[in-house]
Amino acid sequence: MKFKQIIYTLIIAFTISCSNNKTDFELQDGDLLFQDLDCGELCEAIEKVTTGINNADLSHIGLIIKNNNNKLVVLEAIGKNVHETDIDKFLNRNSDKQGNPKVIVGRLKSRYIKLIPLATKYAKDLTNRPYDNVFDINNNSYYCSELIYYAFLKANNNIAFFKLFPMTFIDPETNKTFPAWTDYYNTLKCEIPEGKLGLNPGSISRSEKIEIVHYYYIIKK
Repeated sequence: MKFKQIIYTLIIAFTISCSNNKTDFELQDGDLLFQDLDCGELCEAIEKVTTGINNADLSHIGLIIKNNNNKLVVLEAIGKNVHETDIDKFLNRNSDKQGNPKVIVGRLKSRYIKLIPLATKYAKDLTNRPYDNVFDINNNSYYCSELIYYAFLKANNNIAFFKLFPMTFIDPETNKTFPAWTDYYNTLKCEIPEGKLGLNPGSISRSEKIEIVHYYYIIKK
């Protein structure tokens, strides 16, 4: 390992360690929760072709909002639809060997904070919309990253806030479609949207418009 790479690794480790030692950290309205979901072969396939901040494996994302009772909850697209989830339930969904939630917290940089009230409002308006099983950005149903994309798109005067990229379902090691995705789309009787525009938790976590403010666990590579 080159000297610069060693220094970079030490800086990342120190940053993560310090962040994990924060006992006074509090989530805020508009925070983005990036999660290593560990949902099996599909999550592994997602993580293999996407890159999270500091090379973290990230396969899910949720948005902190204030619900109608003024309580902070996570709004997420998972399962059958878009819905609210208790923060503790979200954090405890998956943990590392030390029992720490496999979650990283992103927060909009100060110059974009003004978008949060509208973004969370638009996101809440999508509650109960069906989950987007086919990952189509234009079908009025929503997967996790798509929910975040449209919430901030609307808040930003219909100008894309987070970038879209061509999606891939191909294993870079074999240059063939992951078998898990082939089986998945065969079950849905749909074509695999290879090359179609979309986004994922990893790409959002690396956006220059947010900063990572907390690590609930230590990323090990």
